[in-house]
Amino acid sequence: MSVAKGDFILIDYVARVKETGEVFDTSLADVAKEAKIYKENTVYEPMLVVVGEGWVLRGLDEQLEGLEVGKKATLEIPPEKGFGLRDPSKIKLIPLRKFRERDITPYPGLEVEIDGKLAVVRSVGAGRVQVDFNLPLAGRTLIYEVEVKKKLESLEEKVKALLHRRIPTIPVEKVKLEFGEGGELKVSLPEEALIVDGLQPSKRGLTVDIFKLLPEVKAITFVETYKRREEKREEAKAEAEGKPEQASPPSRGS
Repeated sequence: MSVAKGDFILIDYVARVKETGEVFDTSLADVAKEAKIYKENTVYEPMLVVVGEGWVLRGLDEQLEGLEVGKKATLEIPPEKGFGLRDPSKIKLIPLRKFRERDITPYPGLEVEIDGKLAVVRSVGAGRVQVDFNLPLAGRTLIYEVEVKKKLESLEEKVKALLHRRIPTIPVEKVKLEFGEGGELKVSLPEEALIVDGLQPSKRGLTVDIFKLLPEVKAITFVETYKRREEKREEAKAEAEGKPEQASPPSRGS
């Protein structure tokens, strides 16, 4: 089964700098730990990509088409289709006093924000600091080791994948979807939604995604249900005690 433009796919990947072999990004926790780039608050899992939508680097997006589900592939991405070419005009000299005024001691490799833009200190001289506003991986050829884990086929799978991308802290197994006539979709969110920061903007983003990528959906209704604490305790108690078994219905002809 090959991948085509517009497909919803889940991919695992390891991204390296070709010249050095350095791993700078991955969806695999064990690889991230080995490369010492593991982040505690990052969820390591296959990443959702809608092919052709620009959710990943252009050079990667273009090469996903034609890959086979379940097969690993090694893709090379040139700088112009990755993080761009290096621009010498983006290397600036900043007076050292500008850093001292902000109680910053610059040193090579330090990431700083200057006039709202991120930069990296390249060198520190007598009274002046050379900073580079190019992206750290600009000018680098990249190697992506990619495996398409799954192609999502059903409308329910696609909606839940989009929801997980926008609101990853809500367990998708607790989300109930109901598809009605005329393209109506009702999304019932679990109580965990109550603690999600920025829930309303995330719902708006999800709505935009669904309307853009799933034209069969014409209207969306979100339902959020919250229960009193005592009711939740009663439900938890009943669940812990177990429900009584129901008598089996009589068989035909009994």
